Amino acid sequence: MSNLPHTLTKEKWKIFKGIKKTWPLHVLILPASIIALIFHYTPMMGLVIAFKDYKPWLGVLDSEWVGFDHFVKLFQFDESVQVIWNTLIISVLKISFGLIVPVIIALLLNEVRREGIKRSIQTMVYLPHFLSWVILGGILIDLLSIKGGMINRVIVDGFGMDPVFFLGEGNWFRFVIVTSDIWKEFGFAMIIYLAAIAGVNPSLYEAASVDGATRLKQTIHITLPSILPIMVVVATLQLGNILNAGFDQIFNLYNPLVYDKGDVIDTFVYRTAMIQGEFSFATAVGLFKSVISFTLVVISYRLAYRFGNYRIF
Repeated sequence: MSNLPHTLTKEKWKIFKGIKKTWPLHVLILPASIIALIFHYTPMMGLVIAFKDYKPWLGVLDSEWVGFDHFVKLFQFDESVQVIWNTLIISVLKISFGLIVPVIIALLLNEVRREGIKRSIQTMVYLPHFLSWVILGGILIDLLSIKGGMINRVIVDGFGMDPVFFLGEGNWFRFVIVTSDIWKEFGFAMIIYLAAIAGVNPSLYEAASVDGATRLKQTIHITLPSILPIMVVVATLQLGNILNAGFDQIFNLYNPLVYDKGDVIDTFVYRTAMIQGEFSFATAVGLFKSVISFTLVVISYRLAYRFGNYRIF
């Protein structure tokens, strides 16, 4: 026991020496930490209105407590249940095709032998990732317009068919949402798989070529198994985003005609709070989504560590 103060002093000195060496890094992350504290953690105090009948003229403190009434209401409304189903359907489709398409394009691009052509294609396909949905939403609305849109002109004039109401019919709207998201993001996601393919041992291909394996067989038996761990990691990490169907994209493209098939949790919360003024109910819906998403993120990271040996901490 007599050595305890001395031991504590030594531990404090080690911590001080460590901070003394790394203080520039602490200063570097200080602005980002302050921004996160102000814009991400401080507003979380407002979550208390999910358990109150919030009235703006009364304020947060004086509004009446209602407990879990808003959460019960969430599952009693048919509209709320439909919104949850819409979110799950759109998210699952995006995650599924968002995993398959980049892998296929990466495998095809890996077969291009001319480096200049390969880099040009790679640049063109990941360029849309850097465009906002405000810009792309306007472009898609013009292209898919039922009156004068380029796509419908081709359908009517080129094939003699009736025009398609892409952004006004629920199933077509989901198709547009999923395909446009895949088109925008697959090029950027493809970079991960190209990097994984570049790390495959060339001697494996040489041995397979000597044994008479074609390029297709080499892809199936060497390339795909080699990048499978990365695919597992990406798929499991995407599990945490299953309730994020893409607010920016849907908000810029949807309209009341497709609420039954295209309205998701984020857009529903926006309309309920900002347009209808039901702040407490909208907060309850958002909190429900956040709790589920947090749980899924924890599960996905555990799965990624178990099956892909991936971990952050």
